[in-house]
Amino acid sequence: MAAVNGVGLSWPSKLTKTKTPKCGFSPSHRRCNPSSSSAATIRMTASVDEKKKTFTLEKSEEAFSKAKELMPGGVNSPVRAFKSVGGQPIIIDSVKGSRMRDIDGNEYIDYVGSWGPAIIGHADDEVLAALAETMKKGTSFGAPCLLENTLAEMVISAVPSIEMVRFVNSGTEACMGVLRLARAFTCRPKIIKFEGCYHGHADPFLVKAGSGVATLGLPDSPGVPKAATIDTLTAPYNDISAVESLFEEHKGEIAAVILEPVVGNAGFIPPKLEFLAAIRKITKENDALLIFDEVMTGFRLAYGGAQEYFGITPDLTTLGKIIGGGLPVGAYGGRRDIMEMVAPAGPMYQAGTLSGNPLAMTAGIHTLKRLQGQGTYEHLDKITGELTQGILDAGKKTGHAMCGGSIRGMFGFFFADGPVYNFSDAKKSDTEKFGRFYRGMLEEGVYFAPSQFEAGFTSLAHTPEDIQRTIAAAEKVLKQI
Repeated sequence: MAAVNGVGLSWPSKLTKTKTPKCGFSPSHRRCNPSSSSAATIRMTASVDEKKKTFTLEKSEEAFSKAKELMPGGVNSPVRAFKSVGGQPIIIDSVKGSRMRDIDGNEYIDYVGSWGPAIIGHADDEVLAALAETMKKGTSFGAPCLLENTLAEMVISAVPSIEMVRFVNSGTEACMGVLRLARAFTCRPKIIKFEGCYHGHADPFLVKAGSGVATLGLPDSPGVPKAATIDTLTAPYNDISAVESLFEEHKGEIAAVILEPVVGNAGFIPPKLEFLAAIRKITKENDALLIFDEVMTGFRLAYGGAQEYFGITPDLTTLGKIIGGGLPVGAYGGRRDIMEMVAPAGPMYQAGTLSGNPLAMTAGIHTLKRLQGQGTYEHLDKITGELTQGILDAGKKTGHAMCGGSIRGMFGFFFADGPVYNFSDAKKSDTEKFGRFYRGMLEEGVYFAPSQFEAGFTSLAHTPEDIQRTIAAAEKVLKQI
């Protein structure tokens, strides 16, 4: 069941292509090894209470002040600077499970998960142990290794659209490659993207983009020449008629439609029931390719991604985040006849020094193995639904206009009446109020994405206690603001 804007929508939910390990995932989140003891959980819970009384960001402030002298804006990715929520960015010292700790000693329940990769929890012991073994053999070969075969086989067996895959080093790189491939295969120049969707920072995609571009309220980025975006067409998300009009206006010119099957870079915005199927139909009728950017949704909504969850198979797919288990990674894949155009099998060139490096492959392999456990996605669906509904109920109880929803391990909410179907709707949210809410939740030991226009993520490491503590904190802060 997918809760959208507080209303349940019944989507086709397929928990196929999963294998039950010798010891499946247990409701207590201890899996096969009871090393994550209740005592450890109690210690961490107590420390959150302690930090409520002594919350300070003095060390973070000092470190960030120095960082601004060394790096543009003090960060290496814009949203981290807290520009849209105000206040002092926190400097992280360590992460474990569902928790993160800053350099001032404050502890937080984390709903960012390194922007999605940490679906089994931060610094998982099994993944760390596997990485330690792999590092003994070296960190990068710049040559083929068997681990690439293993992860490729896992991805191909899981994702319905992928018959061949190419590993790269980031979601941006994956989207750059897939765009070039779509144009090469169709011999057409134009693409359609959707307003508020973010496909990385490559020039052709920085048109009405989401993520940090939306967070900072930036226009289309300076430095991007018109020639780079002249073939980028845009439409509102969830608007089928707008897409039909673009195909009619540019007959025989459109190579592909690329979209986030569930928008995560303009806040959490799910597709309307008929939207994805209609886009699939339109692209087929016009001999254009359909590309799902599943950098966020891949292996998060289902083991086979959003395309398994919704039952819609695109021609090409981009992946990232989860398939690297927290290490830098990306991938694009799809139909064999299309992928065989990629060099050296074909003429479409793309390369990368660290692509398929053994560390990222190892972390990805062991993360995906864990996701095959029995009950994985039911657990994510349950805790995420409870979290989102709990926050929305707290908003209603305290007199705030709020809407939101969740699917499996992905969620979001807006300070607006809703419903939110596209980026224009999302921009109606009270971002100033979100900033006050965000800062209040930090003091209560809860870390959300520092932007109204970013989705949130849960993990297998989040406990029912984490969820209830977060809901209680939300009600407390909502009363205060």
